[in-house]
Amino acid sequence: MPTPPSPASPAPLPSITISIVSHGQLALVQPLLDQLDRYSRASIAKVVLTVNIPEPDVLAGQSWGFEVERIENASPKGFGANHNQAFGRCTTPWFLVLNPDIRFDSDVLAPLIVQATPDAGLMTPRILEPGKHAPEPHRALLTPFEILGRNKPGYVRPTVPAWIPGLFMLFRSDAYREIGGFDERFFMYGEDFDICARTQLAGWKLQIGEDLLARHDAQRASHRSKRYLYWHATSLLKVWLSGAFWRYRRMQPPRP
Repeated sequence: MPTPPSPASPAPLPSITISIVSHGQLALVQPLLDQLDRYSRASIAKVVLTVNIPEPDVLAGQSWGFEVERIENASPKGFGANHNQAFGRCTTPWFLVLNPDIRFDSDVLAPLIVQATPDAGLMTPRILEPGKHAPEPHRALLTPFEILGRNKPGYVRPTVPAWIPGLFMLFRSDAYREIGGFDERFFMYGEDFDICARTQLAGWKLQIGEDLLARHDAQRASHRSKRYLYWHATSLLKVWLSGAFWRYRRMQPPRP
């Protein structure tokens, strides 16, 4: 008598909650959701979409292959406060902080998780900026001397990044929870360096998917607005006055 076929293994449960914050950018969010649905639907349990300021709802009546949970802020919050609020809705092993202007040409999420080592607390692919043919170089420790020297002849980019920008940050939820998420004393800049430093100070690793690529359709308001430039400058001062910065700096190998 033939042996009956074994039942098929159940499909793995989606493992990622994604946090996206719109500052009048729902028109940018729409193609991002479409691409996430096309390439990475099986990995996504939920997208938490925070509408930080009032704007026309260009997403009304649309649906995707995952839940989109909306948060409408009564008053604007900063970058870290918005993502910490979204993390309160996260019940998955991974939590992805994603800019509205990130774009995908293939599935990046599932391969990132496959590559994750047990001590990887924060992951990202390589990022391609507009008009560039190679991904953004890795970033060195954020210091005044590094900022002034990075465009000078002879500057050597690190082979391993000291931190990654906040436009694509895939956190292991246990790591995010352990360090308490973003420091909300930063308003719009500096949170990304700070959380990278605190994640690694807590013993977690920063891991890069060197063979994976996402595109950044950059929207650089700080180049146009004195207000944004002020926020940027004051956030850098907060970074350099923080205890986490100095503890993390002591961990870093000397630069050539």
